[in-house]
Amino acid sequence: MDKTNLAKSYDIDSHRRANAHPADWKVIERDRFLTRLQDSGQRKLLEIGAGTGIDSLYFKDHDLKVTSIDLSSEMVRYCRERGLQAYVMDFYHLTFEDDSFDAVYALNCLLHVPKNEIGGVLSEIKRVMKPDGLFYMGLYGGTDSEGVWENDWCEPKRFFASYSDRSIRALTGQYFKEISFQTVPLKEGEPYFQGLLLQK
Repeated sequence: MDKTNLAKSYDIDSHRRANAHPADWKVIERDRFLTRLQDSGQRKLLEIGAGTGIDSLYFKDHDLKVTSIDLSSEMVRYCRERGLQAYVMDFYHLTFEDDSFDAVYALNCLLHVPKNEIGGVLSEIKRVMKPDGLFYMGLYGGTDSEGVWENDWCEPKRFFASYSDRSIRALTGQYFKEISFQTVPLKEGEPYFQGLLLQK
């Protein structure tokens, strides 16, 4: 997977995304995670693959201390324009100290990680989380596959890794305790959304 091409794809697509509104099901998932953080008193949040900062800003507006990172410099520019503390950073190599964050939020970004590299990324996420920290991981899946998506509207075309429910739960269970797992159906015959709430 070519990270340079991935960053370029999102640089080019950033303006469209900056003006998009999240789907209703994404709002529900986000709200559920926020409630969990508020109920547990966890305030220091890292969003990886933050895009243009729509979710990060939502969390910040609800009194969380948010740090946002993305591989795309254009995405990070939009984050900063929204007043967010945002950095261009590769989540394979987070530049934060151990136990830095109460929680991590990753919506539809880890699906770009090849399966032979995802273990290292999950270990890195776990490293920067405080003991008992919460990790929300959301991705599209349902079947086990990986490769460049030939029907992608983005250029350069992006790499995606997809997991069956059993596979993604087995994978994350090697690194985290599962609090909850749920799926959200999307278009018939297409991948659906998998949402995992995990704990260090």
